[in-house]
Amino acid sequence: MAKSRFTRLDAFTKTVEDARIRTTSGGIVTIVSLIVVFFLSWGEWSDYRRVVVHPELIVDKGRGERMEIHLNISFPRVPCELLTLDVMDVSGEQQHGVQHGVKKTRLRPQSEGGGPIDSKTLALHAADESATHLDPSYCGQCYGANPPANAKKPGCCQTCDEVREAYAEASWAFGKGEGVEQCEREHYAEKLDEQRNEGCRIDGNLRVNKVIGNFHIAPGRSFSNGNMHVHDLKNYWDTPVQGGHSFTHTIHQLRFGPQLPDDVYKKLGTRGNPWTNHHLNPLDGTHQETDDPNYNYMYFVKIVPTSYLSLGWEKRIANYREDHSAELGTFGQNSDGSIETHQYSVTSHKRSLAGGDDAAEGHQERLHSKGGIPGVFFSYDISPMKVINREERAKTFLGFLAGLCAIVGGTLTVAAAVDRAMFEGGIRLKKLRSKDM
Repeated sequence: MAKSRFTRLDAFTKTVEDARIRTTSGGIVTIVSLIVVFFLSWGEWSDYRRVVVHPELIVDKGRGERMEIHLNISFPRVPCELLTLDVMDVSGEQQHGVQHGVKKTRLRPQSEGGGPIDSKTLALHAADESATHLDPSYCGQCYGANPPANAKKPGCCQTCDEVREAYAEASWAFGKGEGVEQCEREHYAEKLDEQRNEGCRIDGNLRVNKVIGNFHIAPGRSFSNGNMHVHDLKNYWDTPVQGGHSFTHTIHQLRFGPQLPDDVYKKLGTRGNPWTNHHLNPLDGTHQETDDPNYNYMYFVKIVPTSYLSLGWEKRIANYREDHSAELGTFGQNSDGSIETHQYSVTSHKRSLAGGDDAAEGHQERLHSKGGIPGVFFSYDISPMKVINREERAKTFLGFLAGLCAIVGGTLTVAAAVDRAMFEGGIRLKKLRSKDM
C-alpha cells in the first residue's frame, strides 16, 4: 500500500495493540484525570461566560451637556411656605423659586413626631389659588409693581402669589401681605401662622447645565438686585415661634444623575471599601442640628462624570445622542442599559452669620465673616476627567478554546507522567521482592 506524502510529517506515531499494557493503576489515573478535565473545563466555561467591569479614566470631551440633580432634604423647623429653592451657574442661567419637578411635603411639628401632613407638587398656580371664582372682569392691582409676565390674566395680579411674584421682580419686601386685598381674601397671613411650627421636606429633580454652579434652599422669595442675589427674609425673622426657625436639616439623598441598579452594584463587587470603585453618595443620611436661626450651611461638591457601558456598547455608541427632552428622573438612563451618571466628593462648612471666631474649639485665629443668608447651600464643580466602567467578557472565545486545550493537554500529560511513575515503581518493587526470595 502506497504511503501518503504526509506520513513523514506524522508527529503522533502509533504503537500496535499487542505492545500496549493495561494496568489497574492506569485505569484509576484515567478516571481521576477525566474528572479533573471536566472540573477545570467547567471552570473555564464559567470564566468565559463571566462579565467583568473594567474601569478607565479619560478626559471628558463632552460639551453642551446637562445633568440631573436629585435631592430629598427635610427641614423640621422651617415651614414649606418659607422655603425657596434657587439654582444658578456660571453660564448665567438662573432658576428662581424652582417649581417644575419638585414637590414640598408639609411635616408635623417635632413635638408631634414630624410625620408628613400633605404633599404638594409645586406649580406656578395651585388649584386653590387659581381665582376661578372671581368675576371675569376682575383685574387685581399689583400695588405699584409691574404685573408678572406669567400672570394668568395679563396686566393683572389675580392672586396673592402673583402679587408676591410682582414684588419679588421689583426687588421689594412683601411681608404677610397686610393691606393686599388678594392676600386678605386668601387668608395668607393666617395660613402662614398656622404652619409656623411645621417642618418641610423638599424632594424632586433639577435639570441643570453641566458647568460650575450652585443651588440653595433659603427662606423667603428670591430676586436679583443688580449683581446681588437677595431673599425676602421678613417673614423668616418676624415669627411668633419661640426661638425662631432654624435650618436643622437631614439630607436623605443627594445624587447627580440616575441611581445605579442593584445588578450593576453586584458587578462592581461586594466589598464596600472606600478605595474600591463603588458608586456612593457621601451626603446620604447627613444630619445637621442647630438652634441658631442665623446659621448657614455650605457643601462644596466635586462631581466626576461616570459612564457605565453595558455589554455590546461598541455596536450602539455610534448612534448615541444625549436626549435633553427626556422626562425628569429618567435623564441618563439609556434604553440599551448603559447609564450616564456622576460620582462626587464633598467638603462641608458651617458658620453663624453673626461672624466671630473658633476660640471655643481652640482655634482663635480662625475668623468667620459676618453677614449672608441663612440656609443650606450646595456649590458644585465639574471634574475634567471622566470615569468609564465598561462591561466586557472576561475571556474571548479564542481565549476559551486555548484554555480548554491547555486543560486537556496539561492534565493528560501530568496523568501520563503519574501513570508512568506508578508503572515503573511497580516493576522495580517486584524485582526487589524476587531478589529477597
